[in-house]
Amino acid sequence: MNAQIHEPLVIEPARRAPVGIVIGDANGIGPEVVAKSWASGRLHQVCRPILIGSAAAMERAVAALGLDLRVRAIAAPDMAQADPQVMDIIDSGALDPAAITPGRDTAASGRAVGTWLAQADQLARAGALGATVMAPVSAVALEMAGMLDRIVTAKPGETYLVLFSGALRITHLTDHMPLREVSAMIDKDLIALTLRKMDAALRQWGIAAPRIVVAGFNPHAKGTEDSEEIAPGVAAARREGIDVTGPVSPDSVFRHCLEGHYDMVLAMYHDQGHIAIKTACFSGNVALFLGPPYPQVTVAHGTAYDIVGRGVADHSMVLNAILAAGSLAAGNAFANLH
Repeated sequence: MNAQIHEPLVIEPARRAPVGIVIGDANGIGPEVVAKSWASGRLHQVCRPILIGSAAAMERAVAALGLDLRVRAIAAPDMAQADPQVMDIIDSGALDPAAITPGRDTAASGRAVGTWLAQADQLARAGALGATVMAPVSAVALEMAGMLDRIVTAKPGETYLVLFSGALRITHLTDHMPLREVSAMIDKDLIALTLRKMDAALRQWGIAAPRIVVAGFNPHAKGTEDSEEIAPGVAAARREGIDVTGPVSPDSVFRHCLEGHYDMVLAMYHDQGHIAIKTACFSGNVALFLGPPYPQVTVAHGTAYDIVGRGVADHSMVLNAILAAGSLAAGNAFANLH
């Protein structure tokens, strides 16, 4: 069953930022879910969507789905038209249309995705895009092409994975790391630094007075990591004027955020945050990287090669990701996903 798509906030035309949408791996469901999202008619209410990828892949998806949309190749974001029936796409020619092989990992598709991701990043850093969205890609294909490093990853102290849906928003101090290593990573200085970055990002995205809560590492937040590292890190951030509470017992902290008491939770490790969000609201949640100078949004699912071309792929995550990117770029925070 598809997730409910939240009714988006309508942003005034003058404030709608250009959002670059990398269509994902052309051999997967990326073009299909992007096309479905565009056909919803909601994207242009919050942003100026511009696709980056293969025009041929998008034409195939539009035809397979029977959508009343036209694909138009453009050279730069400022050439995009605000026409919901026309899918403007920047196609650098990185993928030969003859190399599109649905349902398979190929070096050609991985190379193209790596090129598109780099192009989106360059345009955003140059100010031509206000945010970017990455539709589902294949890490295998990117690795085959030697371009796996084009995907932004979580690096404590630099970039952080954020998952959110509705009122539940979670930043992860660490990501794919064994718990033994997480324990050694938890440090009061890293906690304070991360809280500064969270507070600054939330303000930039439109929350004037962010309220942050920190999850404990141990049951009931009773352990040496909690008392000797997390608590002093929280205290240091509070002395700087950041509204932060913690450490709070991890078995209840996420419920507090869901109930609206806080704007974001800082989780200590991957599963601590992921289990909470995937249990509370799995389909339709959005992934975001905190740290880059612009909102980098993506989805929490893969290319789904087994259902490519069947028209059954759930587009709710990509749609919510694009709506969220537009909202964040316009300084409307997370209004679209309440």
